[in-house]
Amino acid sequence: MFAGTMGPLIGLLLLCLALTLTTDTFLTVRNILNVLDQITVLGIMAIGMTLVILIGGIDLSVGSVLALAAMVMGFVSHPDYLNLGLAAGVVAALVVAGLCGLVSGLLVTVTRLPPFIATLAMMSVARGLANMITDGSQIVGFPDWFTSLSIIRHFGFLSVTVGVMMVLAIVFAIFLNYRATGRSLYAIGGSAEVARLSGIPVKSLTNWVYTICGVLAGLAGIVLAARLDSVQPSSGLGYELDTIAAVVIGGASLSGGVGSIGGTAVGVLIIGVLRNGLNLLGVSPFIQQVVIGVVIALAVASDTWRRRAR
Repeated sequence: MFAGTMGPLIGLLLLCLALTLTTDTFLTVRNILNVLDQITVLGIMAIGMTLVILIGGIDLSVGSVLALAAMVMGFVSHPDYLNLGLAAGVVAALVVAGLCGLVSGLLVTVTRLPPFIATLAMMSVARGLANMITDGSQIVGFPDWFTSLSIIRHFGFLSVTVGVMMVLAIVFAIFLNYRATGRSLYAIGGSAEVARLSGIPVKSLTNWVYTICGVLAGLAGIVLAARLDSVQPSSGLGYELDTIAAVVIGGASLSGGVGSIGGTAVGVLIIGVLRNGLNLLGVSPFIQQVVIGVVIALAVASDTWRRRAR
């Protein structure tokens, strides 16, 4: 489950050590819980992106799908619009997000578009639809029980949203390591043609992977709505880059066939801890973008060096 994560894990520990020595507030229970809350949305999206990158694909639409799903949930459930109840809104959001992922998958498998182009097109379509739903306006105000899912800490430390992220990580880690279908994703990433000749339904699994990635992006949008008590069509801007970065930093290869949920979890933590630590140190947000960009470049470079060494 943590194959190939020794380097990222050591990097995470060194980062935590450095921030502990340079700040008084980093290594506190309150701040650690704050980091967990901050990475929940990214963590859920990164699980789906791990599956996509494992098969040698990429999904640039997850941030836009997140926004579209959140807007659909708000439009269906809010009293100022359809007022069908939050349960109906959540179901509608997940269905729409899954359909977006399925369309991306079909563009890759049926029309044979490169994943980059297919998901870039979906990114634009989903963002446009998210703005069309309310003509660019945000929707504010959800039931208290819904927003409390990200606020109330059960057992003193675990909110429902953080718990959902952890459960999903465990389930998908078990799936990738102990189920034949999960192992097939590694085979597809290694060589789609060899996997096809071995009897693996490459096209079908590819469609399912993109659909699952879309559903998880939609779920991340629902979690974000619970945190902010609002939904807006501009949500998720740039999230696709952070999501891809977390997976790659965690040891996955952009060429496919290499990666793990454990590694992705480490990558998500590195990004979350880095952002949190830079905020505690009072570093400008503009400099933070530079630092995170350098970390991403180093992670991709290390992946290239590993493949050349092999």
